[in-house]
Amino acid sequence: MSFNGGYDYRPRPRRRGKSDDPRFRKEWSGPGPDKRDPETLGSLLPQVVRKNGWTRKVADASVFGRWEAIVGADIASHCRPEQLENGELLVVAESTAWATQLRLFSRQIHGKLAAALGPSVVKRLKIVGPKQPTRSFGPRRVRFNGSRDTF
Repeated sequence: MSFNGGYDYRPRPRRRGKSDDPRFRKEWSGPGPDKRDPETLGSLLPQVVRKNGWTRKVADASVFGRWEAIVGADIASHCRPEQLENGELLVVAESTAWATQLRLFSRQIHGKLAAALGPSVVKRLKIVGPKQPTRSFGPRRVRFNGSRDTF
């Protein structure tokens, strides 16, 4: 005998109705594709990008992510894209000689970028050499316009 007033608190077995019985389901899942199957991330990503208005940002970022595939392994091993602002791509070469060589091929590089990403992503290329060390040391400096190659 129980001390809780005679009520049994154990859960009762649930009665199965037609909605729970698999024999009365309207749709069956088969081995082929079904509308209830989960979608892949690759198929949903373009919709999310368009919905949130990220198309421009994704196109800009793809310049950096796909640089080697767009310009080729040889050119990509000697330079890197540094910055993309208002359609101007800043490319930094590993040496001044490579910067000069890349300036000669800038029209071809720009054509490859336009073919891969679209004509509105990169409008202008700016190719520079590596940043040179400064000759000013310490907190006090003397400004002059003289030649720096004599000392």
